[in-house]
Amino acid sequence: MSKSALVIVDVQNDYFPGGAWELNGQVEAAQNVKRLLEDSRSKKTPVIHIQHVVEAGNAPFFNAGTEGVKIHDDVVPQDGEPLVTKQFANSFLQTNLKELLDEQGIEHLVVVGSMSHNCIDATVRGAVDLGYTATIIEDACATLDMEHNGETIPAKHVHGAFMASLAFAYGKVVSTDEYLAA
Repeated sequence: MSKSALVIVDVQNDYFPGGAWELNGQVEAAQNVKRLLEDSRSKKTPVIHIQHVVEAGNAPFFNAGTEGVKIHDDVVPQDGEPLVTKQFANSFLQTNLKELLDEQGIEHLVVVGSMSHNCIDATVRGAVDLGYTATIIEDACATLDMEHNGETIPAKHVHGAFMASLAFAYGKVVSTDEYLAA
């Protein structure tokens, strides 16, 4: 069996109620991320945290130096867990994520976090393009309503479409309970 790591993408304050870019289901998804994090820590599975930071300070969310950019209290890195700072949707782009994974002999990523349609999608696709395998924990990811051609697409449908797409060719998509029971 290949060595795995839990990769927690952008579970940051701006995505929670009261934040600058609140996501649908973020609180519930974060509780599942917390469960997975506790499980990984208890099994000594490597954990890597990803934090999106906008240095220019002119974005609608994740601006450097704000409360919103901080990792949420439920999943703060500890015990030497690496924190990778990124500026793009793909957590591999212009970061040291690949080096951190390769140094530890990681071949499989368990990916959780936000947003399903953006950073989760880009990170999983980037990982697989680099030769890693992936499991996406669907109920430990969140997104928001989107608009296309004047029509609002509910977050549930956005999330479902992206999970279906990733399951088609990029990884295994399961629930937190399914993953923890395996």
